[in-house]
Amino acid sequence: MSDLLTISAEPRERAGKGASRALRREGRVPAVIYGDKKEAQAIHVEARALNKLLGTGHFMNSLVQVEVDGVKTRTLPKDVAFDPVTDRPLHVDFFRLAKGAKVQVNIPVVFINEEASPGLKRGGVMNVVRHELDLMCDADHIPDQIEIDVTGLEIGDSIHISNITLPKGAESAITDRDFTIAGVTAPSALKSADDEAAEEAGETEVTEQEADTVEGEDS
Repeated sequence: MSDLLTISAEPRERAGKGASRALRREGRVPAVIYGDKKEAQAIHVEARALNKLLGTGHFMNSLVQVEVDGVKTRTLPKDVAFDPVTDRPLHVDFFRLAKGAKVQVNIPVVFINEEASPGLKRGGVMNVVRHELDLMCDADHIPDQIEIDVTGLEIGDSIHISNITLPKGAESAITDRDFTIAGVTAPSALKSADDEAAEEAGETEVTEQEADTVEGEDS
């Protein structure tokens, strides 16, 4: 499970674009805490502290405890707006979590035991369709990653969500289909060799047919 991240914040007294720009000039980032059937709370956080959390690489999939005037609120980041030119964070949405809440998160997948896949050992290529899984998880048990064992996979084999044992308290948010996560495909060299073999076989068949036609005409 991802560690609980923490950040301090201050109440935002004024709203509007002008007030937000003024905060950013002071090294602050406007934000809001909402959800759990409570009134939204406008806040601002230190840009440097926020960038440090963003640098963890799992900010959007982690619980973040936001402390405002000594009151700690458990949240899940829902959106971060970035400047299209400088890539600086401009605004953050924090979703307030109720006790025992389930949350929808995207969890990265990691493939293990690749050396035990006959298809990969033969030169096959792991074709990853989904680098993340869209899951519903208990807020207190959000996994860092989902490990997928590829032991025994041959070229042409694929992995579907039904093949994966998810952690306790987690389930796929996509329930209407058994979607593909990854598969082992033939390498380009092997595909080219197969194509050439098929072409040669086709040419041989055509030549034999032509020979039969000529023999028929001679007789």
